[in-house]
Amino acid sequence: MARGRWTLLLGVAASAILGLSPGLARADAIDGNWCSSEGKRMSIEGPAIVTPAGTATQGNYSRHYFTYQVPASDPGAGQTVYMALLNENTMHFTMASDAQKAQQTAVEVWHRCPPAVSLRLLPQTAS
Repeated sequence: MARGRWTLLLGVAASAILGLSPGLARADAIDGNWCSSEGKRMSIEGPAIVTPAGTATQGNYSRHYFTYQVPASDPGAGQTVYMALLNENTMHFTMASDAQKAQQTAVEVWHRCPPAVSLRLLPQTAS
């Protein structure tokens, strides 16, 4: 009986830890930071997006899909971007004037950006 309580307690603790970690909790959602092989970046958080050109705007969010109209200040202004999550680290990105044309347009493959690393130089000590 004590072992069963310990297992239950451990499971509850693990769920709480995973629930507080945004990176792990959203692994199966399109939310997050995305990078293209050409060095472009974008960030999605619910209906909010920072486009590859760096413009903050809103789009149509679904857990595994995202669409938005390209803002006037960005390349491809007025087109619609269609994104679909393939797996937790890969997404397809297409830009076209409508959904039918998007199906006939070349797809860009985007991947989750690697975690940011900050290198701080430490002062050297005399030996």
